[in-house]
Parts: sequence; structure tokens; C-alpha cells
Amino acid sequence: MAESAVLVKLLLLGLISVNILPIQFQYVESSYPGESDHYEDQMTRQMSSIRASSIVRNRMPLSRTYSTPPLESTSSCIHYVTHYGADPTGISDSTEAIERAISDAFTSPIDGHLMKGIPNLGGSELHLDGGTYKISRPLRLPDIGGGNFMIHGGSLRASDDFPKDRHLIELRSSSNSISYEYITLKDLMIDSNFRGGGIAIINSLRTTVDNCYVSHFTTTGISIEGGHESYIRNSFIGQYINVGGDDREKSFSGIGINIKGNDNVVTDVVIFSASVGVMIAGEANLLTGIHCYNKATGLGGTGVYIRSPGLTQTRIVNCYFDFTGIVAEDPVQLHITGSFFLGNAFILLKSLKGVLSAVNIVDNMFSGDYTGVQIVQLDQSNEPFKTIDQVVVDRNNVRGMVLKSTVARGSLWKKGTTWTVDFSPVLLFPNLIKNVQYTLEAGSSFPKHILRNVSKNRVTVETDVAVSATLHVSVDQSLVRYI
Repeated sequence: MAESAVLVKLLLLGLISVNILPIQFQYVESSYPGESDHYEDQMTRQMSSIRASSIVRNRMPLSRTYSTPPLESTSSCIHYVTHYGADPTGISDSTEAIERAISDAFTSPIDGHLMKGIPNLGGSELHLDGGTYKISRPLRLPDIGGGNFMIHGGSLRASDDFPKDRHLIELRSSSNSISYEYITLKDLMIDSNFRGGGIAIINSLRTTVDNCYVSHFTTTGISIEGGHESYIRNSFIGQYINVGGDDREKSFSGIGINIKGNDNVVTDVVIFSASVGVMIAGEANLLTGIHCYNKATGLGGTGVYIRSPGLTQTRIVNCYFDFTGIVAEDPVQLHITGSFFLGNAFILLKSLKGVLSAVNIVDNMFSGDYTGVQIVQLDQSNEPFKTIDQVVVDRNNVRGMVLKSTVARGSLWKKGTTWTVDFSPVLLFPNLIKNVQYTLEAGSSFPKHILRNVSKNRVTVETDVAVSATLHVSVDQSLVRYI
């Protein structure tokens, strides 16, 4: 009886756990002497049985089994792929099973429409049950279109015969019109198995890729083409899985994120291996909080490459370029600010048609190895820059690299009639001073003076008589047009 009391106390304190089966205890009021002792003995035997079964259970090894969620009613909007025969171990091909689940999700009861012609699926979900599924062809959404739909909660891996020019998940319809809106891909691991790409978002509206890990691609980790307002956030993208210093870095290929469209956002994303981290060919795109340490610039890689289809209108804010920098072709309205460039990473402005307009490169940090690398460089091998307007490179701080700017200030003291301040080591453009302000501090003397020359980024001031004076000069290359 004392042993049972101790066991009950331990159970109440939570110091031991048991798998309690339904047990019925009956208490019958004693009708003869000794009957209560009989029931106490019975309770002791039952408690001892519970304790023995709990000890056996706690000693049993855990088995690696997969359980299928209970079947939902036909009105459920959650479609578990395992209910359709998908293999969560990744051994068997699950393509057809997942396609059936997607098809059912798009025939779920709908609640009105989103954009015209796009049915609202009411929050329908494709649930991957935390498994890993082998895929032999791209998973595509039905051509009937739809929106308010999510795929989440598991891993997809390309089979050894997956097409090398396709992506594991493709949001594309046979028509070129927008067929999908408010599609969410969340909590997914995408393994392309070096067979093509990871995710393709084509002509889709308001698509979100959230907390995804895309690896082992050869073409593109995530591709955005056309459409509007795709949002990639909190994700990791890399061809080879590493944390830097990879011996295979020279062989990194492909593009982490390829954007061919307008008004898209990439935020809080790490791109840890690819030839190009982010490729942009479109307008009004925003990159914020990205960390690029894909192929280093010294090995031929680029962190962000901005192509030139017309207006650039790209904002790169609070990003981290780790041994790999930025290339911008003929940029028009480009804003780079608050970012950190490590390991001689720099910004290259590349001329294709000689256009460079409305560019801000301000308030960034640059750190290098003191080998003379300039923080901002010009590539005019194809065509010299001819249209240079409102280009501001200023207020950047530098350690171990060469500061370049479109704004500079300098002072020179001497005794004589001519003062020349040379800004060529600092100014970005080689012969383009268009605005000069100077002050000649000559003590009690009042000589006549004149701005004599500004060629080759040198400012020369001359006086009519020899005096001992200090020349203070401010120059600006950012203003070209005259009012």
C-alpha cells in the first residue's frame, strides 16, 4: 500500500510518464470484515502493472515511421500529398500523386474571384507532411488558373532523369496571360539535383516565396519572368551547400535569383553559391537585407548584375556584398545605400550606350586589402559614357580601398600667383568638373584673382600679384545640365 502511494505521488509530480490505458476502478462498500483489504490489494496489483508497462515502454527504441494525417472530410481545403500515394521517404517517384493533389486543390469550392478570371481557392493548401518527395517532371498548376493557394511543409528533389532545362515548381500556364494570383510557396526545401532550376514564377501576380532553401541548381534557383509583385524573403539559395571558402568556387555557375520583370522585392535572403547572385532586367525592383557570398569577383562572379533594358529604377538597400560586388549596365535611376562591401568588393558602372543618369551611391562601407582597388569603377570599353547626369557618389567610408567620389573638397597653402588643387585621385570621372566653388584666404591682402582652369580634374586659381594665401576648393561632377 505504501509503494502504491509513492507511485501515485510521482505520477502527480510528473516525474515519471506512463501510457495510461483505460482502467476502471470500482469501489464497493465493505459488507464483511476484510473486504476493504481485498480491494486495496487489487488496486496495488493494477498500479504495479501500470508501472511495469511504463518501464517497458520507456526502454523501447523509437522507430522511424511516417504517419499519415487523418483523412479530412471532402470539404477540407488542406490536401495531404500522402493521401494521394506520395512517398515521403523519397524512394519512389511521387510526381503523379502530387499532381493529383494539386488538381484536387484547384477544384475545391471557391469563394469568388481575385483579379478578373482568377478563381479564389479560399486558402486551399497542398501539405507535404514534412516528407521528401522525388519528382521526375516539373510540378505545374492547372491551366484553369487560381489564387489564394499555398504549397508548404516539406522537401522536393529532382530525380536523375529530371529535364535539365526546367524547374521543380513552375507557375506558368499555356497562355501568356496572368493566370495565378496570391500563390505562396513556404517552408520548402528544393533540391534540383543539378538538373535545371528550382522555382519558376512566370506571369504570376503577387507570389510569395517564404522560408525556402533552394540548392543544387545548374540554371536558376528562383526565376521571375513577367507578372507583377513577386516577393522572395527569408530564404537561402546556393548551387553547392557551403559556408564559404569552397574549393569548387571557380566552378560555381547559374544564377541565384533571375528577375525579368517589374516591382518585385527580395528581402532577407542569403545567396551562398552561384555565378551571379541576383540578375535584374526590369524596373522598380527592390533588394534589401540580402547577403551575397556567391562566386567572388576575383574568380569572375557577381553579387548583383543589373542589365539594361531601359530604365533601371533599382534600389539596393542595407545589403552585404561579401567578396562579390555590383555591375550595372547604363543605369538610369539606381540607388545603392547603407550596404557593406567586404574583400575588395566594388561597384562597376558599365557603358553599353553611354548613358549614366540619376545614380546615387551614398552612405556605404567598403573594406579591402590595401591593394589599390577602387570602390566605384567605370567600364567604358564598349562605349564611353556620353550622358552623365545627376550622378552622386559621396559619403562612403573606406578602409583598404581607394575612395572615388563625384564630390570633393581640398585646400592648398602657398606663396605665389598660381594655386592648383589636383582632384584626379578622388573624382570618379576622369575629366568632368562642372561646378567649382573656391575661396582664396589671403590675410590682409586684397589681390585680384580668377579661376583659370579646371581641365583634367585640376582646379587652378591665379592672382595678379604674389601673395601668401590658402585656396579652399569644392568641386562637383554630378551636375551636367545647365539651368
